[in-house]
Amino acid sequence: MIGVVGGGIAGLAAAYRLREAGEEVRVFEASDDVGGLAATYDTRGDRIEKFYHHLSKNETTIVELAEELGLGDAVEWRIGENAYYVEGVEHPLDTAWEIAAYPYLSVYDKFRLAMLTKEIDVRGGIPTFDTYEDLEAFEHVPIKEFLLEHTTRGVYEYFFEPLLDAKFGSRKEDVSAAWLLGRIKFRSERDLLRGEELGYVEGGFGRLLDALVDAVGTEHIETEARVTDLAFGDSVESMTVETPDGTTEYDVDDVVVATMPNVLEALTGYECDVEFQGSVCAVVGMSESLMDTYWLNIADEAPFGALIEHTNFVPPERYGGEHLLYVASYVQDTEEELWRLDDDEVRELWLDGIADLYPDFDRSAVEWMEVARNPRTAPIYSRGYLDRVVPYDLAADVTDGLYYAGMASRAQYPERSLDGGVLAGYECADRILE
Repeated sequence: MIGVVGGGIAGLAAAYRLREAGEEVRVFEASDDVGGLAATYDTRGDRIEKFYHHLSKNETTIVELAEELGLGDAVEWRIGENAYYVEGVEHPLDTAWEIAAYPYLSVYDKFRLAMLTKEIDVRGGIPTFDTYEDLEAFEHVPIKEFLLEHTTRGVYEYFFEPLLDAKFGSRKEDVSAAWLLGRIKFRSERDLLRGEELGYVEGGFGRLLDALVDAVGTEHIETEARVTDLAFGDSVESMTVETPDGTTEYDVDDVVVATMPNVLEALTGYECDVEFQGSVCAVVGMSESLMDTYWLNIADEAPFGALIEHTNFVPPERYGGEHLLYVASYVQDTEEELWRLDDDEVRELWLDGIADLYPDFDRSAVEWMEVARNPRTAPIYSRGYLDRVVPYDLAADVTDGLYYAGMASRAQYPERSLDGGVLAGYECADRILE
């Protein structure tokens, strides 16, 4: 038997690949439901993810998976409008003329920003097109140093720095230029006349998870099943699983650990130096829309990092007419005040923050609000990150038959994504099948 630790999308993808090849597989998920960060809430219509999700055009592996599961026609591509909130005004930044009208950058600033996003190096006055091809060359370059050299101070201070504050907070100085360049490549499919096309599954990503569970087989998936021990010598031998019904020991030929690296360390002693940030994310159900854009970055004092009005991307009719707004903030340390607030305190703080940005906001329009938290939402892509990723095959580091598909894997670099989760699961399954 092959044991899979973790029922998120990486673990399910690994199990799916192995089951398709005829292998005996069992997935063990410690919580009461599969899905991990793609878990959902109910609405008056389709389900909505607890943590916001969409696809970029470069996420092809998960689209191919959807097609295999019979959901190819359900993957929709829509324009995801973006704006920057500065001094009380939403500034749309999708089309070339909207960017040209943005008042906080000079013409030269905008030129240098545009060249960077097109991956053209114009330093020295002679354009070069291969400077940014090798991300690893920028692994140890501080992001601020890179931006000041490759763009302008205005681009850094009035465009990137507020984004970095929202994304990495006190850790922004630790982040490498490789992460930024990777993110630019990841989000490079942009139509300058319309904006960026983003993908979503009709009915929500929960529908994709359901199809994946059906393909693996519910009889091969156990929830409320925590793997507490892994026995191994020269190779993996057995795993111990605790459930509400008791403790069971399973003989295993291979094990895929598809969780955060702290679980890998607890089971095997393998130490991972990748650091993670957490997040607090609320979904607000409203009777009316708040703003004109899908994704609002905020260059202003606010108690949250971003506002994402999901129903400005997917029509509210899908949700029984509800307008759904994500309010989100990253947390670099669980000692931060936001993390220590209870859900009611977060609700009050964030609704007050929305009212500060939008004086016409009517709190009576809020029909419900759910708050979700995760202490390890995403890696901190600090300098030298690639030296710290966990290999897929841990035979050389721990024992034969042990594989890792969690968020500290190579597939989640330079940006974590659902596509990266599927890819990591596949990478481990393919190594077992070889």
